[in-house]
Amino acid sequence: MKVLLDIKDNKALPLLEVLKGLSYVKTKTISNEKALLMEEIKEAVEELKLVRDAKLKGIPAKQLLDEL
Repeated sequence: MKVLLDIKDNKALPLLEVLKGLSYVKTKTISNEKALLMEEIKEAVEELKLVRDAKLKGIPAKQLLDEL
């Protein structure tokens, strides 16, 4: 299982030390930019699921390209 945690900077190091002490836990630090990108991709996938389930209205690709 993978878990993404958002921790205040001044609290992160002590928690990371605890996690590193657990043999069954692997830690990897990512940049704020990468975390933001991951969150935006997750939101986009959730929106696509809503469109697919007809709970949200999508827009045609041509209209999207015309707006660019």
